[in-house]
Amino acid sequence: MKSKSLKIRISERRLHKLQLYAVNPDKTMTQVIEELIDTLPNITNVHSSSTNISD
Repeated sequence: MKSKSLKIRISERRLHKLQLYAVNPDKTMTQVIEELIDTLPNITNVHSSSTNISD
């Protein structure tokens, strides 16, 4: 799997919440975000041709 980076803008409150959550189970913020993304349902009907989802 080739890793890519993602830059996002979020509020300080949400960033702090993410940081606190990542510390409790001794995980990185990346691991927390990846686990949350993995819980999203798979989309089979993608209507936009500009969307490219690949691992």
